[in-house]
Amino acid sequence: MELSSTDFEPWLSRWNLKPDGAPMVTEVSRSRLAPVRKDGAPAMLKIATEPEERRGADLMTWWAGEGAAPVLAHEGPAILMLRAEGDDSLVRMAQGGEDDRACGIICAAALALHRPRSAPPPASLRPLAPWFAALEAAASQGGRLETAWRTAAGLLAQPQEVAVLHGDIHHGNILDFGPLGYLAIDPKGLVGERGYDYANLFRNPDEAVALGPGRLARRLEIVAGLARLDRRRLLRWIIAHAGLSTAWFAEDGIACPMNLTVIDIALAMLEG
Repeated sequence: MELSSTDFEPWLSRWNLKPDGAPMVTEVSRSRLAPVRKDGAPAMLKIATEPEERRGADLMTWWAGEGAAPVLAHEGPAILMLRAEGDDSLVRMAQGGEDDRACGIICAAALALHRPRSAPPPASLRPLAPWFAALEAAASQGGRLETAWRTAAGLLAQPQEVAVLHGDIHHGNILDFGPLGYLAIDPKGLVGERGYDYANLFRNPDEAVALGPGRLARRLEIVAGLARLDRRRLLRWIIAHAGLSTAWFAEDGIACPMNLTVIDIALAMLEG
């Protein structure tokens, strides 16, 4: 899909923005992104096309730059954020043998996002339980998906430490903002047990890292310690999220054996 500046009106004119690179469309949500300059500063203009992206924009604004990219303007489906221009990448960091450091950075960002604010959170946030609808539907297939759903259902029935959630924390969604540090982008806008927000990193940034010998156990030690989470409960969230991801992939006709391996490893650690 080719885009031009006209696809980003009236926001370019209203906010006095200058294009600063090729626009693009996000792979999953199909939101439109345009690198721009605002008063000379690098920024990213995003036009949401899906409800979850609009929730995410509401949430980014509410976070007000604490743990997340600072928002310069937000109206309707459009959000203007400061653009990350730092040299570091958590994906490259993890792939280059510094996964412990990457996990620590992700945990620090998540803790900042989960911190209570004085202002009430956006009314658009979605409860975590309906987020698992795809896994509940897939549980009828039996096997590990049924196990993952039973695990998820137990967690969702008795949530602990409920917080505003990013919903899609992984190495590619925590970016280097230079002097501002590592900040989050692209939240889904959820509310539920904060332990859920750490489960996704155990599947990322790729299979080679996530399934490296002893890597899940090492990550569990790091994340549970830094995030102050119960290890066994975190293992249950890892199983639940890997099952949910499998169900989402299956909806698109895609098999994801890596997720099933993550479930097997986490189950063995729970039973060990």
